[in-house]
Amino acid sequence: MLVLSIVMLIVDTVAVLLGGVLLLRFWMQAIRVRPPSSVAQFTFQLSDWLVRPMRRIVPGVGGYDWASLLGAFLIVVLATSVRWFAGYPFELIMLMALHRFLQWILYGFMILLVVEAIFSWVNPHAPLAPFVRALNEPILKPVRRVVPLVGNLDLSLLVALVLLQVAQIVLEMIFR
Repeated sequence: MLVLSIVMLIVDTVAVLLGGVLLLRFWMQAIRVRPPSSVAQFTFQLSDWLVRPMRRIVPGVGGYDWASLLGAFLIVVLATSVRWFAGYPFELIMLMALHRFLQWILYGFMILLVVEAIFSWVNPHAPLAPFVRALNEPILKPVRRVVPLVGNLDLSLLVALVLLQVAQIVLEMIFR
């Protein structure tokens, strides 16, 4: 059982990195954000081996890179399927994979919001700050319509984080 736990840790770590890059790639293309060259190079080099062949099967439709999104889901399924060796049934593995995939999406948005907050405190003019702001804009724009400035302080980032955490709680309740 110890060996299986170690294998699951390694597989999950690699899967989170690769799945996160695939989800970032999907999000960048969905909202039409041009990444800085270093981010683009890292993202595309790490994911092209999977996305390019998948585009033959799943073409981009409606301006969305469905191959990247499906690739991220396949990575989650593969990482979760390691639990099959622990005796988990196939149906449970697929349900766990869907749950983890939705968790990754929510955590990805939370991480982007936290990174933007750190940039705003430490160095708002950092080279990656405009890129992160652009990634967060589709999340923050609807919140800013509802949440007014409080004495020149924008609380939309905090409200968006709380809403994402509420979504996380709801997700946990659904998959229990």
